[in-house]
Amino acid sequence: MRIAIAGANGRMGRMLIEAVLKSSDLQLAVALDHTGADSIGLDAGAFLGQTTGVVITDDLDQLRQADCLIDFTRPAGTLNHLQACITHQCKLVIGTTGFSEAEKQQIAAAAEQTAIVFAPNMSVGVNVALRLIEMAAKLMNQGFDAEVFEAHHRHKVDAPSGTALAMGEAVAKAWDVELNEVADWTRHGETGAREDGRIGFSVVRGGDIIGDHTVFFCGEGERIEITHRSSNRSTYAQGSLRAVRFLAQKDTGLYSMQDVLDA
Repeated sequence: MRIAIAGANGRMGRMLIEAVLKSSDLQLAVALDHTGADSIGLDAGAFLGQTTGVVITDDLDQLRQADCLIDFTRPAGTLNHLQACITHQCKLVIGTTGFSEAEKQQIAAAAEQTAIVFAPNMSVGVNVALRLIEMAAKLMNQGFDAEVFEAHHRHKVDAPSGTALAMGEAVAKAWDVELNEVADWTRHGETGAREDGRIGFSVVRGGDIIGDHTVFFCGEGERIEITHRSSNRSTYAQGSLRAVRFLAQKDTGLYSMQDVLDA
């Protein structure tokens, strides 16, 4: 498959380019960056000391040369890329977070015209953790309080992280409730005693933390913690490539990483 990478000069973009170049079954075809970026015109492999022949561009029409775009940028950029993917019949793996509900509906509508894997976290380990969290929540739906903790680097612009939200959703699904109806996003001042059935969130931003997530199930005299820690962004890149390969046999449809793992 011919692969396009969005945000080609960013931390995640570079990791994805390196992963594609090292793969035996995928070909780097397009590298995108935003208009005015310093990287425009550079070879996509320059940061590795390699010449790939793929020049970083802001021309979305280049997506006609790709079978699938991997996008870990910002919501506005991803939605712009989404329209270009529909135009050029390019499939899409979306790891971007921070979408509004209306924007998520745009992605769902686009999936009627092209195949999309959309997940808040592409790590295989995180998606295994999500299954464990849902399983634990079903068994601890009484007598246990659920809290979601996440920590990321100082440059992350959305909070809680998409992965933390997915973990909260996994608990809410197991409890047969809507997350927005039971979530405590912040606590400050006289909050009163904790209410039963609530799902709390805590956020840390600092330094170069790649991503730590823990769901606590706290009961009387005991607690269970389900934790995933990322020490390297390569886990997201490898999960993304797995998602790309999953889409090889799909023409349309909206899929999650859980679908990818089940394939």
